Amino acid sequence: MNFVAIDVETANADMASICSVGAVRFDNGRVVEEWYSLVDPQDYFDGINVSIHGIDQTMVRGAPTYAEASHTLHAMLQDAVTVTHTHFDRVATHQASSRWAVAAPVCTWLDSARVARRAWAECAIRGYGLANVCRLIGYEFQHHNALEDAKAAGHIMLAAMERTGLDLDGWLTRVKQPIDPSSGSSGAAVQRDGNPEGSLQGEVIVFTGALAIPRREAADLAASVGCEVDSGVTKKTTLLVVGDMDVQRLAGHSKSSKHRKAEDLTAKGQPIRIIRETDFRELVSLV
Repeated sequence: MNFVAIDVETANADMASICSVGAVRFDNGRVVEEWYSLVDPQDYFDGINVSIHGIDQTMVRGAPTYAEASHTLHAMLQDAVTVTHTHFDRVATHQASSRWAVAAPVCTWLDSARVARRAWAECAIRGYGLANVCRLIGYEFQHHNALEDAKAAGHIMLAAMERTGLDLDGWLTRVKQPIDPSSGSSGAAVQRDGNPEGSLQGEVIVFTGALAIPRREAADLAASVGCEVDSGVTKKTTLLVVGDMDVQRLAGHSKSSKHRKAEDLTAKGQPIRIIRETDFRELVSLV
């Protein structure tokens, strides 16, 4: 649970015009370091931006430029998992780094909005803004203050990890996968005839859940070693491959319908082996 959460505010529509920045370090689920700074963007302040965050030209007089503030910020982010709510703050730091000719931060970015869309079913399509998700998890904060927003993004991560059981590494993988791993949108239905010379010839395999590799690639692998690839679980199915993180608590969904059907058929005596994607890929590498 060790990561850094950041947030920035900008003076105008140019993302490089950062006028404040907040960063919070979380270790083992606790805030252990906070840093906040006003930043002089040496740019104009648009009225709409000022109305949102309350920072104007007079407030940043004497504040460091981004080039000066970046020494502290980038040191906090160095080699860390860095959480932002949406990609706005990530883009802003890269744009400001370019404008001020400083090296961009070296870190692993993780979008807590993408996390929220996968952790809470009610946030999957809409309602995944920072304020709404914080209402959902019962976290109170002062919105549009960079330090407060950074803390809020961090607490969303903690809540998502607690809700789903996924750790930070798990979420770094999960955000790259479909929001609903059990839906048809997680990959088009694939079918393949197996290589008749393959070592697993005679196996009828079905894939379900969020796979780490594209469904078509998994199907090609299975067919290459002799498996007949089917799109759904039937009385012919002998092998079901389940995405490693297709577990009962992801995004509020239970096991996929394919997984439940396979378990039902197994209980009735049909010999279906259910394995994880990781084990399937190891199996293919060994046959």
